[in-house]
Amino acid sequence: MFNLMNIRKSLSTKLSLAILVFAVPIFFISLGILFMQSRHMIRREATIRANSVLTTKIQRISRHMMTIETATNAYSQIVEESFQPDSLLAFTQRIVFLNSHIDGCSISAEPDMFPKYGLHFSAYTVRRPDSIETVIEKPYDYFNKIWYKTPAQKHHACWVVYYDESDSLELTLDGMIASYGRPLHRPDGRLAGIISTDLSLLRFSKYMSEEKPYPNSYFMMIDEAGRFLIHPDSTRLFTQTIYSGADPTHNPELFALGHEMTEGNQGNMMVDIDGVRCLVCYQPIRGTDWSMAIVCPDSDVLDDYYQLTYVLIPLLFFGLLLIILLCYHTVGQAIRPLNELLDKSQMIASGNMEVHIPRSPREDVVGRLQNSFATMLQSLNFHMGSVRYTSGQMRERNEELAKATLKVQEAERQKTAFIQNVSHQIRTPLNIIMGFSQVLSDSQTLGAGISEEEMKSITSTMDHSAKTLSRMVLMLYDSSDSARSLERYNNNQEVVSVNQVAEEAIDFTQKHYPSLSIAFMSELPDSFTLQTNSLYLMRALRELLYNSGKYSDGQHVTFRITKTDTNVRFIVQDTGPGIPESHRDGIFKFFAKVDDLSEGLGLGLPLAKSHAQHLGGDLTLDSSYHDGCRFIFELPF
Repeated sequence: MFNLMNIRKSLSTKLSLAILVFAVPIFFISLGILFMQSRHMIRREATIRANSVLTTKIQRISRHMMTIETATNAYSQIVEESFQPDSLLAFTQRIVFLNSHIDGCSISAEPDMFPKYGLHFSAYTVRRPDSIETVIEKPYDYFNKIWYKTPAQKHHACWVVYYDESDSLELTLDGMIASYGRPLHRPDGRLAGIISTDLSLLRFSKYMSEEKPYPNSYFMMIDEAGRFLIHPDSTRLFTQTIYSGADPTHNPELFALGHEMTEGNQGNMMVDIDGVRCLVCYQPIRGTDWSMAIVCPDSDVLDDYYQLTYVLIPLLFFGLLLIILLCYHTVGQAIRPLNELLDKSQMIASGNMEVHIPRSPREDVVGRLQNSFATMLQSLNFHMGSVRYTSGQMRERNEELAKATLKVQEAERQKTAFIQNVSHQIRTPLNIIMGFSQVLSDSQTLGAGISEEEMKSITSTMDHSAKTLSRMVLMLYDSSDSARSLERYNNNQEVVSVNQVAEEAIDFTQKHYPSLSIAFMSELPDSFTLQTNSLYLMRALRELLYNSGKYSDGQHVTFRITKTDTNVRFIVQDTGPGIPESHRDGIFKFFAKVDDLSEGLGLGLPLAKSHAQHLGGDLTLDSSYHDGCRFIFELPF
């Protein structure tokens, strides 16, 4: 007892130190790595999320701009063909009315284009919240406006952005406007004016701000010079650039961001904007020199990350508590195998060999003791298992011998029955032949007169018996392995006329049964042939016709030939007693007979089916026919 207490104390100290030395550092390191990895994963997920929202917004902007471009280009040719003041007013109204993305449309003419209206003429339609207004603008110098001057100088359609001076005219769009202008030409090719369709970036900015990935995130858009076109602070629009107020020494990331956006690049970076650390994702806008970005404050991105700190402290506390409990549990586990070994050794001593002692990976005294017991029990179970295995093998072999004995006895019984049947079946026609031969011999010896009719009957009976005997010998030969192996590979590629082989089989059967009436019908022409073995085919058809003549009334036997998509069918049908349903499963088994006293060897139908299968087809009994028997012999063609 004293030694056991010393071992327990030593193990407790060893296990407790091992767990504390390894588990505590690993626990703190794992938490630290998890905390840092979470920060990286959150930033990466935020980047994916922001890029997804930005891409969606830019796609929507591109669709709006494409719609405006398409509408403007579609009407340009029509406007050029009907460049009259009244028509221009109607065109601007129709463009705005039919395109919900267009906020305004103007068609402005070159100086003195319409003398009636003086130097200036500009038809303008603007979309209001609840209406669409169309006017002829009051004269003002629009020739120097960017929306007119830029496409006129470039001689092609383009996008421009400008800040609308809302106080200069009575009817205007307020704020930043993106305008798509296209030159209009006279028939002689000279410039006639500019058609310009407007998109209110202020309205568009409000629309975009409705969907943000984070509460304080926002969108901004700059042009090729870095000027703000969209920004939540409207005072910066068109008056400040992305570089305004920034110090390149202390905030180089902002200048790098501005360079990337004005160059039309795509990407993301961390930037200090107005003293706030932000994640910025940016992409260019197709067909323009503008670039859009989504700005996500880092505090919003890492909001969930900072919540982890409230979880970390309780996790540390409960983790340390778990380590202490683990130490206590490990000490108990160290002593528990001794008690289990004691219980299992007592069970073995009582004769219970089904006990399982697992092997221990430990190298101390308890582990070596447990492994020694496991080895001992394994050796005992191995020897006992060998004995049980040997006994089982002997039992299985005895059962196999018993089954083999039964099979041998059954084979011997079948052999005896078959020999007796063959002897009986052969003896009958032989006796007939021998008897009539004796009669004929005595008649000639004694000089007794035999009428011609009696002589025909005798010779007919002797011929029938000889054919019956020949048929049985042929069936015995066909059923032997040597006969089948000899003929299987010979003459298997003969070209056989199906109608001719059927007629030959009918002639052969009627010679055996002169009174037999066989109705022959064929759906195939005489030229239809099969590539098969004529010997096997002829013997199979003879057996089917022979059985129908033998077991029916002999007057209602039908032989039909039909064709499916892949097979030729030889159908033999009679109106005899048929085959009882209880015997149908065994009619194709060798030596099986419906009645043991009936004539035959039980080989006809099995050989016919074997021939059919050897030729690639099959022989079946039509179970749907109830007026006698109907056999279907199928061969592929």
